[in-house]
Amino acid sequence: MNVNLYERIWMWAAFGIIALFIGVICVSTFAYGLQPPSHIDMIDPTKIFTDPRFAKLGQPFQLPDGTVEVEMTASMFAFVPNEIHVPAGRPIRFRITSADVTHGFMIAGTNVNTMLVPGYISQLTTVFARPGDYLIVCHEYCGSGHHVMSGRLVVEAPK
Repeated sequence: MNVNLYERIWMWAAFGIIALFIGVICVSTFAYGLQPPSHIDMIDPTKIFTDPRFAKLGQPFQLPDGTVEVEMTASMFAFVPNEIHVPAGRPIRFRITSADVTHGFMIAGTNVNTMLVPGYISQLTTVFARPGDYLIVCHEYCGSGHHVMSGRLVVEAPK
């Protein structure tokens, strides 16, 4: 079988690009330790509101290390609670789960973005440097009312 020189060049170029992409993924995964901040813990989706891990649902509270923790749930077509107040300049840990179908949790204008899968508790921590109002949206299609699923995060100046 005689393969034209130009065909061989393009085949090797394609293999090289694929190898480069795989190498970049491996380096960023192992060398930098990048992992998605989700699926920390499991939960029965039918018992979220009676589970002791979500006893303070919607009431931000301070942990011993100074981090403010917020527990939330997503269900068709709302976030519970729909409005959250947190202080600026402090680490905020979100613990969120879904009660019914896969939802998304994204705070517009920030790097807060995760998927909420029924049965799993997603957890992520961030710091809001400035006070302000932020829109929380669901970015995973969850049904006919998906377009109205939103919430509000109010970041307040430290007291």
